Amino acid sequence: MNFDVYCDESRPDLLTSTHPNGQYVVIGSLWLETDRRHECKQAIHALRDTHRVGGEFKWQKVSPSRIGFYTSLLDWFVDQGPAVRFRCILIAQDQLDWHLHEGDRELGFYKFYYQMLHHWVLDFNRYIIFCDYKSNRLMNRLAILQRCLSYANLTSRISEVQAVRSEESVLIQLTDVLTGAISAKSNRSLQPNSAKSLLVRHLEKRLGHPLAATRRDAQKFNVFAIRLGGGW
Repeated sequence: MNFDVYCDESRPDLLTSTHPNGQYVVIGSLWLETDRRHECKQAIHALRDTHRVGGEFKWQKVSPSRIGFYTSLLDWFVDQGPAVRFRCILIAQDQLDWHLHEGDRELGFYKFYYQMLHHWVLDFNRYIIFCDYKSNRLMNRLAILQRCLSYANLTSRISEVQAVRSEESVLIQLTDVLTGAISAKSNRSLQPNSAKSLLVRHLEKRLGHPLAATRRDAQKFNVFAIRLGGGW
């Protein structure tokens, strides 16, 4: 089968800050069959039209005046069941040992990107991976990521790993919202009774579990809290 994967990240600044004001970097991904791409985009555009939301939507734009749209967006995501899935990796910035990444924090970031993607690449499938555009010090980071994923998954095909600007893709924008929700909950940045707090509670109710690390086999909403110090 053919699959699309849409990726975004939250709080990558924590990897480089000398005075971080948060704990977790989050890299998230939305997975769906390529044949459903147009249908999913049309459904999200219809929600935007219904709620009169123009321009790019994302976690940072969640507000009381737009809570109806974002609630409907999350309801749509949950209602798709296993046809549209989310997976993210939580990276605790205070556990990082940059010596393991040759002191190269950008390299380390893409190693975690690899870990987030690799474990959901299954045999005999074809994948196109769309990453939110990010200015990198080295221009070939995505090409290397594609090559590493291909070498590690010889019975699957990683057709492309390409950068796309978020304003051009409503599916990356949805990924941003889901990634932002788990980031805000994990970094304890939610204000009581704020629109974002209400949205997180609504998503938790619809999913039937808190936004926190999940079991490895969680299929709909998978949160991988990587243990950088080892252990079970």
